[in-house]
Amino acid sequence: MADEPLVLGIETSCDETGVGIVRGHTLLADAIASSVDEHARFGGVVPEVASRAHLEAMVPTIQRALKDAGVSAKDLDGIAVTAGPGLAGALLVGVSAAKAYAYALGKPLYGVNHLASHICVDQLEHGALPEPTMALLVSGGHSSLLLSTDITSDVRPMGATIDDAAGEAFDKIARVLNLGFPGGPVIDRYAKEGDPKAITFPRGLTGPRDPAYDFSFSGLKTAVARWIEAKRAAGEEVPVRDVAASFQEAVVDVLTRKAVRACKDEGVDHLMIGGGVAANSRLRVLAQERCEAAGIRLRVPRPKLCTDNGAMVAALGAEMVARNRAASDWDLSADSSLPVTDPHVPGRGHAHSHSHSHSHDHVHEVAKENLYP
Repeated sequence: MADEPLVLGIETSCDETGVGIVRGHTLLADAIASSVDEHARFGGVVPEVASRAHLEAMVPTIQRALKDAGVSAKDLDGIAVTAGPGLAGALLVGVSAAKAYAYALGKPLYGVNHLASHICVDQLEHGALPEPTMALLVSGGHSSLLLSTDITSDVRPMGATIDDAAGEAFDKIARVLNLGFPGGPVIDRYAKEGDPKAITFPRGLTGPRDPAYDFSFSGLKTAVARWIEAKRAAGEEVPVRDVAASFQEAVVDVLTRKAVRACKDEGVDHLMIGGGVAANSRLRVLAQERCEAAGIRLRVPRPKLCTDNGAMVAALGAEMVARNRAASDWDLSADSSLPVTDPHVPGRGHAHSHSHSHSHDHVHEVAKENLYP
């Protein structure tokens, strides 16, 4: 076990300051500081508020993770950080912190992709990812179908949202129903007591001429909002539970149908679901039913690992180290629209090197001066 890479991961793409520590496929610590309460009164994430919260939370969260894991910073084999996609200002805080720690400790730095991290986190729950794996990632910012043959180097986009992500739709409908923010958990809760067949809401992009794997939730969101407005205008009471259940059903029906279709078309017998919306209970149940019927093995991490966290970044970082991928350069920058086809941002000039030590020699000299106790 001792030769498995020990990696610390930092995630600051949105409103969660996540710090995880992983040894190989084993999760040792997953510390999170969330600023969600600070955004609730605005009904959405305010980038500047998020960035400032990351700044305040960063050092204490890293110290808490090291303490939880029972490891010393000098024992780490590398520092991984979300380089994108995400909110530019928020990402910058994480990338700057990761550089500072990596430099002071004389450790290699790995800038990794937020979406690839969401896929890789499943290794902490169910062991090594099968290759290839089809992944359905659904969150506040993303709804994507991805095919991964090697999580460190080859992730292919099959389909994506052309307008609102699934999580955004949940937030907006929760707002129209006056259920508060964030919308995902609260709609899930109300839907459990409602009838998913009570109201027939549209299923976006499911026609014969529509792109097979792309998603659209904007029309659904508008249809639900108009339905609610019509009820209110007529002076009738809005059946909140039935609306929540019917809306949720429309979302998860499309997500699972397209994901299973992609698996069949590509001949892939594993489907992994990740991202914040993967914590949705109805999505899990329907995906399980449809995968079983199609002979596909479903892998969904526990809800805490589905939402943004540092563990997923550390998991991908550990895989980078294990597979000898090149570390990032010190001029690594945050890229708010980093494409999923780049699972990580390797340094220039040593893309195929099998030893990181030479590029970090000058750092080790600095570290010897005990910059870090």
